[in-house]
Amino acid sequence: MKRLLFVVFLLYFLTVLSNAELEEFCTIDGECESNNSDKSLKYLAEEEESYKKFAETLGQEIASTGMKFVPCEAQNCSCFFKRIEKDLSLYREGISKEMIDSVRRYGVKYQIVNGRLYRDKDCMFPARCAGVEHFLMKNLDKLHDTELIINCRDWPQIHSNWEAFGPVFSFSKTEDYHDIMYPAWSFWEGGPAISTYPTGLGRWDLMREKLSKAALEHPWSQKKNRAFFRGSRTSDERDSLVLLSRKFPNLVAAQYTKNQAWKSKADTLGAEPVNDVPMEKHCSYKYLFNFRGVAASFRFRHLFLCQSLVIHVGSEWLEFFYDALVPNYHFIQVSSYPKEKELRYLLRFLVENDKVAQTIAQRGFDAINKMLNMKDIDCYWVKLLSEYTNLLRFKVTRDKKLIEIQKKL
Repeated sequence: MKRLLFVVFLLYFLTVLSNAELEEFCTIDGECESNNSDKSLKYLAEEEESYKKFAETLGQEIASTGMKFVPCEAQNCSCFFKRIEKDLSLYREGISKEMIDSVRRYGVKYQIVNGRLYRDKDCMFPARCAGVEHFLMKNLDKLHDTELIINCRDWPQIHSNWEAFGPVFSFSKTEDYHDIMYPAWSFWEGGPAISTYPTGLGRWDLMREKLSKAALEHPWSQKKNRAFFRGSRTSDERDSLVLLSRKFPNLVAAQYTKNQAWKSKADTLGAEPVNDVPMEKHCSYKYLFNFRGVAASFRFRHLFLCQSLVIHVGSEWLEFFYDALVPNYHFIQVSSYPKEKELRYLLRFLVENDKVAQTIAQRGFDAINKMLNMKDIDCYWVKLLSEYTNLLRFKVTRDKKLIEIQKKL
């Protein structure tokens, strides 16, 4: 009888021990402890093998990308020329007047005639048109007579599966669209207006100065060892990061702000919206997340200037300069709609491989700082419109219905 009781007790003890081991957690630094302690940066011990495979794969991808990478010598915006070639390749047979007229309704009509700039009287987004016109007016002396349709909406217009076909200029697109990408109006004005930037996200040249200064005030060794995101719930693609932040606040600081469509807490995933945070404040964190908005996010280029590691979610939406940046060399690429576990594994990897993270962050900063100055924006506009104008198969004549845009004093 005693022997039987001993066996029963032994089996019970082993069962309890086994269950305790399954509930053991491992910290982000790889140390394990019981689930009775703070779980902010802990992982189920049973996930260790899964994490190791993830880390090994990502480490190999980063190393391989570094070995294959061939730097672009940034001269006269030449690092972006491939995008111009790609976007205009559909129109190599020439652009007729009829083609432009057929897509007239998809944007604002502009003409350059005899060194003067003309535009439709009405513009749906005056600040956006003003941002575009700044660059056109500034470079009139370098441009020949031309006619074009510029889309100032957030989303592109000419999908490859649609019947409409013709040259429409848009700031962002996916490769499913035939739109021709141009540098967004927000490089000068007309950027998103939020509480910290009530008149719109500021001029690129001035923001470069502010963010570069903020980066110097927050060197890598003094940045918070956390990921950061602040923005409205434009897409539910952002939900997994916000939910992860609620579970592991010491690992991620990600919260939703209020946008114009906000009606209740349901629009911010069941929590009260928080205040916007100036871009300069982002620089105090090591890892900065970027998500698409309706199209590509203007936030992306700004984040690099913090000299923090940019984590870019999704690869579908583009701006003209994206091709010059290489995933896992200049930034970390994450698949669209990432799972919480994937994000958790990624952040653990970055903390455990701090030098790798810092190196990628520095590469991203160097690339944007070197290749994306205001002179490069001017250069791209001139190169793009010059190549486009060479494809026109008609003589541009003044459209009397358009108004002349005067140079601002």
